[in-house]
Amino acid sequence: MKKVLVLTSSRADYGVYLPLLKKLKIHPDFDLKILAFGTHLSKFHGYTISNIIQDGFDIDFSISNIMAGDQPGDIATSYGLTALKFAEFWKNHQNAFDWVIVLGDRYEMAAAVAASIPFNIPFAHLHGGETTLGAIDDIYRHSITHASKKHFVSTEQYAARVKELKDQDADVTVCGALSLDNLNEITYLNQQQFIQKWNIDLNTPFLLVTVHPETIAYDKNALYAKEVCKALDVISQNYRIVITMPNADTLGGAYREAFLKLKDKYGNKIHLIENFGTQSYFSCLKYASLVLGNSSSAIVEAASFGKYVLNLGERQKGRMTSENIIHLPFDAKMIIENTRQHAGMEFTGENVYFKGSAADLIIKALELI
Repeated sequence: MKKVLVLTSSRADYGVYLPLLKKLKIHPDFDLKILAFGTHLSKFHGYTISNIIQDGFDIDFSISNIMAGDQPGDIATSYGLTALKFAEFWKNHQNAFDWVIVLGDRYEMAAAVAASIPFNIPFAHLHGGETTLGAIDDIYRHSITHASKKHFVSTEQYAARVKELKDQDADVTVCGALSLDNLNEITYLNQQQFIQKWNIDLNTPFLLVTVHPETIAYDKNALYAKEVCKALDVISQNYRIVITMPNADTLGGAYREAFLKLKDKYGNKIHLIENFGTQSYFSCLKYASLVLGNSSSAIVEAASFGKYVLNLGERQKGRMTSENIIHLPFDAKMIIENTRQHAGMEFTGENVYFKGSAADLIIKALELI
């Protein structure tokens, strides 16, 4: 059996991993282990390690590494602490795994990978080659690519980019976006079930909002948060607002504070969610009138639900997008105007990230090596 370790640092990457984890767990040729760290172990961010356990998976290893605070120094300290703790882990598990699967572009993931380099750990990297010019994630993502031996990318364009970063003989498999496998595998909550679980009525028109900090121009996040809330102040007159709270990035607190004030003002018209989990998030996305924010989920997944997205700012700048994505600056007036124009409209075009059966393609590639 091939011994496979999956590193998961947040609710976001776990939701993407989920279809692959389910298949690896029951596959006769793989021995699956899971290491949870990052915001999974943070009660402030919803203690999402409990979601992994509720889904029937064992947590074989856990590493607590997140420091309090969202200033640049706090993020740098968390990066250093993560690298120190993973250095010890890799020292003790140097030859324990045939593959270590890592995803994306988070600083915690980059630190975990960086600590492994002297130990020659065999990484398989998901979602390499992508570009997000408004976030420092580019640096982290590409550093993980350089440290990895196997690459699973979402499009041919990103495959070409990985080969530019590595070399033309790099081991790259185009599998589409793994998270889209969830669309056919999860059981969606209906409106009544959603009310019972979250006390949110999906029968009434609502916007699904996820805004993360821009980590390049991080000093502008307070202004951006103000513009978003000015827009939501008007939009909430006609729509309920469901907000999934920002992740642990530089100055994420600016958005949290602004959203909490909005909640205090409008009460039950504003819903703040720390952690939906995959089933509830996709159920909410299914019934949303419009998606607003700057999350990668909106870019990758919303088109498959027929939803238009108002993508704010430059966090996702450079990333491939389907025709449902409307790019806007952090400008309250433009957000309001485009909400009026696109809310409730159905998108019928293609999703550039969909290939189908991504988990099967990944498993097949891992079996061959």
